[in-house]
Amino acid sequence: MKQALISCAAAAGALALAGCGTTMTERAATGGLAGAAIGAAVDGSVTGAVVGGAAGAALGAATTPRYDNVNRRQYYDQRAGRYYFYDPGTGRYYWENGQPRY
Repeated sequence: MKQALISCAAAAGALALAGCGTTMTERAATGGLAGAAIGAAVDGSVTGAVVGGAAGAALGAATTPRYDNVNRRQYYDQRAGRYYFYDPGTGRYYWENGQPRY
């Protein structure tokens, strides 16, 4: 019973860490590292680390970053005649249709 409780707590922690990062690669890497660490701690073997790392990477890749409070009509480019916005999650500017603004 104690092992199952530790496993559930570890899975919840891995899921929370899997959402860290702005790109899919960052989230997969964060989830994989957290899953491997938790899997090794729970199982105490290399197999636990491998299984935990694979599960964490899969969860990290499957999550999407949060984009709260993104104003899609933040700025207007008069020369282009288009609106663009700043995405604080990535630190980049995008046109209103989502294409990167260079």
